[in-house]
Amino acid sequence: MKLWSGRFDSDSADITDEINSSIDFDCRLYAEDIEGSRAHAAMLAVQGIISPIDADKIIEGLDSILADIESGKISFTRDNEDIHMNIEALLTQRIGEAGKRLHTARSRNDQVALDIRLYLKKEIGQIDKLLRSLISVIADKAETGYDIIMPAYTHLQRAQPTTFAHYMMAYANMLRRDCTRLSDCLGRMDYSPLGSGALMSTTYPIDRRLGAQALGFRGITENSLDGVSDRDFAVELLSDLSIIMMHLSRFAEELILWSSWEFKFVEMDDAFSTGSSIMPQKKNPDVAELVRGKTGRVYGSLLSLLTVLKGLPLAYNKDMQEDKEPLLDAIDTVKLCLRAFAPMIATMKLRSENMRRAAAGGFINATDCADWLTKKGMPFRDAYTVTGKLVNHCIKEGKILEELSVDELRTFSPLFDESVYEAIKLENCVEARLAEGGPSRASVEAQLRSIREFLET
Repeated sequence: MKLWSGRFDSDSADITDEINSSIDFDCRLYAEDIEGSRAHAAMLAVQGIISPIDADKIIEGLDSILADIESGKISFTRDNEDIHMNIEALLTQRIGEAGKRLHTARSRNDQVALDIRLYLKKEIGQIDKLLRSLISVIADKAETGYDIIMPAYTHLQRAQPTTFAHYMMAYANMLRRDCTRLSDCLGRMDYSPLGSGALMSTTYPIDRRLGAQALGFRGITENSLDGVSDRDFAVELLSDLSIIMMHLSRFAEELILWSSWEFKFVEMDDAFSTGSSIMPQKKNPDVAELVRGKTGRVYGSLLSLLTVLKGLPLAYNKDMQEDKEPLLDAIDTVKLCLRAFAPMIATMKLRSENMRRAAAGGFINATDCADWLTKKGMPFRDAYTVTGKLVNHCIKEGKILEELSVDELRTFSPLFDESVYEAIKLENCVEARLAEGGPSRASVEAQLRSIREFLET
């Protein structure tokens, strides 16, 4: 018999039970459900709503259920719909009448809102650790590439010279922002809805702040309607997870390009590559490709929850049961991708000679040539035009800027002299960019120190 069956004259249809049941996925919230119930029982006893003896029985019963779940002795049933009713039914079977008192001054509406917040708080901590681990791997990899010159791109066209270290620090900074976004999300999530009841709180003299404090929340939700119907924190987390995946996907795209024969800047370790069933020469960057592909899955979770919530009136509606599957799937996907990404980066081989060779072509020192003319007194727009003509001349002659003689250069401007060659040398082009955030070694070392300091916090 269902716990809510008193109002009904007949049983629900089998298909109703099937569509109504959430135990197949919310069973993962068992620890949080028990944690919340323990705190609720203790608060009820402190407030004199139930006896201390009953509270002790409830807490002992919940502890035994938790132990049995974790040892694999308990199987949940769809007859009890969800994790909340499964645990309450088990508790009542074990301790009798006292178990029936646990739900006093509480609704499944505030119970599920509490459980999902407790669960997500823990998951945010785990994702943050995985992000920091990846950032640390990227920082370690960057330290090996201070002197590796490579081209940076705009429009996927060679643009200006940089170093591998500088390139890696761009991704380290992206992922650092992801950590701060998760922290911000956690701050807005960290309020207990327990005590909001179904939607209008309760007539019992509960102490909501006592329960919130016991559960480690910074406070309570201030409106009971909002307390049970708010899923902003879930949408915000899915948004943050989507941004994480976007960053991983962009990084994966670079690695896929860089590991191709056309680039050959890096080579993925065999442990993070696969072969072809028909082409024996292939070494495919499948891990990076799967991360790129799974990004759409997380985006879909965000859009799914936004769509579920967009037309819901206050307060709780059963539609909101659909929040958990996209949330749980997105969390699992992000954690899986982060766990795969860190060792993939740590083990990939750098082909610095190919990076340097690519940097030597494409006229990526043209801006530095224009800057040199500007420092000689030519207005930048004129210097830009002169350098553009030089590039056009080199393309026709099959040369690069460094191969032009001073006499050839002077046919475009009398300002040219021997010192231009030092200015357009790739290593000097990089080192001359001393501005904060730039690719010079001193600047990249400062960026790395900043990242290391962040990781230590």
